[in-house]
Amino acid sequence: MKALEQALREIKPLDKKAMAAARARQDTLTKPLGSLGRLEELSIKLAGIRGEPIPRINHKTIVTMVADHGVVAEGISAYPQAVTPQMVLNFLHGGAGINVLARHVGAKVIVVDIGVASDLQPHPGLLSKKIAYGTSDMARGPAMSREQAIKSIEVGLEIVEKEAKKGLDIVGTGDMGIGNTTSSAAIASAITGEKVEKVTGRGTGIDDKQLTHKVETIERALEVNKPNADDTLDVLAKIGGFEIGGLSGVILGAAAHRIPVVIDGFISGAAALIAAGLSPGAKDYLIASHCSVEIGHKAILKHLGLKPILDLELRLGEGTGAALGIFLVEAAARILAEMATFAEAGVSEKSSDN
Repeated sequence: MKALEQALREIKPLDKKAMAAARARQDTLTKPLGSLGRLEELSIKLAGIRGEPIPRINHKTIVTMVADHGVVAEGISAYPQAVTPQMVLNFLHGGAGINVLARHVGAKVIVVDIGVASDLQPHPGLLSKKIAYGTSDMARGPAMSREQAIKSIEVGLEIVEKEAKKGLDIVGTGDMGIGNTTSSAAIASAITGEKVEKVTGRGTGIDDKQLTHKVETIERALEVNKPNADDTLDVLAKIGGFEIGGLSGVILGAAAHRIPVVIDGFISGAAALIAAGLSPGAKDYLIASHCSVEIGHKAILKHLGLKPILDLELRLGEGTGAALGIFLVEAAARILAEMATFAEAGVSEKSSDN
C-alpha cells in the first residue's frame, strides 16, 4: 500500500508553461495554423506531460498483462481458458499481433504473468508476477481480496519504476485473458452508471444467446458483490481482474513519473477507470489510442473525457491499438521538434492585410 500511496502523492498537474511554449512553436511552423489538427494537439499535451517544450520519444514500451478470470466457469466466453497460456507462448515467440505492431513502431513488449490459471515455464521474455491462479468467480462472490487488488496495482507501479530508470519516454497498455471483457463490462457499468446491456459486447465472438447470458452473469455479479463506485479499490476487488489492476498501476506509475500512457481498448479503458478513481489527475496523462468495437468502450472514453486517435474497428487487445497510438504520438513529437519555422525556412508567413 505504501508504494501506491507514494505514487498517488507524486501525480502532478500538466506543465502549462511547457504547453504554452509548444503551442507557440506550433504556430510558427511552416504550415497554416492548426493544419495538422490532432497531431498538434498531441504534441502540446505531450509537452505538458513531460514538462518539456519540445519533448522527444525514443524509449517505447508496451506492457501486456495476462491473467485468467474465474467467471469463465459461467460459460461467458467463446474460447476455453486454455487459450490464455497458449497466447502467452505466442507472445514470447513473437508471433502475436502485438509483437508485429511493436516491431513496426520500435517498441519493447513486456509480457507479465500476473494471474494465469496455470504454471508457465520460465522464459527470458516473461515477467512472472503471479498473484493467484486466476480470480474467483465474481458471479458468486468477490473476484479477489482487497489486498490482492492493491498488490496487482503495485505490480504495475513496480514495472514502470524499473523502466523509468532506463529512460522510458512513453508506455502503452495491453492485456490478454479469457473472460476479461466480462469483468471490464462490470467495471464500466459500476463506475459510469450505464446499464449492463449498454456496456457489454461480444468479446471473442459470442452469439446472441451467449450475449444475453453474459449480461445476466454481470448483473448477478453486481447484485452479489454490490461494488462501491466511490471506492475503486472495492470495485477492482469485487468484479475486476489481476491484469486490470496491473494496468491501473502502470497508468498511475507513469503519471507519477510524467510519462505519457497510450491506452489500448476496452480492458485498458476499465483499468483507466480504476486509475482515475484513485487519482483524477491521472486522466491528464492518458492518450486514447482508438475506440474499440466493444460497445462499452465508448462509455468509458466519454466518462474519462478522452477522444480516441483512431477508429479502426479493433477488438484484439494485447496492446495492438496502443502500438499504433504510440506511432502517431511519436509522429506528433517529431513534427514539433523537427519541422522548420517560417523564419528558419525563409518562407513568408500569412499576410495580415486580409
